[in-house]
Amino acid sequence: MNRYPLTIFWSEEDKGFIAEVPDLPGCAAWGKTEADARRAARHAIAAWLQAAKAAECSAPKRGTAAQMLKDVRELPALTPKQAKLMERSAVAQRGQRMA
Repeated sequence: MNRYPLTIFWSEEDKGFIAEVPDLPGCAAWGKTEADARRAARHAIAAWLQAAKAAECSAPKRGTAAQMLKDVRELPALTPKQAKLMERSAVAQRGQRMA
C-alpha cells in the first residue's frame, strides 16, 4: 500500500482527532484517538486512490505537499521592517487595482 504522510491534530469542534492527507486533496479522517484517526486515514487513502483509479486519474506522488510545507517552514522569518514594507506594498497594490 502507498504510504502518504499524515497531519494529525485535535479538533475541539469535532471532539476528536483529524488525520489529513496533504498529498490527496480532500482526504481526511476522524478518530476518537490518534490511533483511531490513523487507522481511519488508511481506509480514506484506499478509498481516495480507488476513486482516482476509477476516474482514470493518477494519484499525486507521495510527499509532495509535505515537502512543500517543510520548504515553507524553512524560509527565513521576516524582520518587522520587512513585514511593514510588504504590508505597505500590498495596500498600495490593492489601491491601484481599485482605481
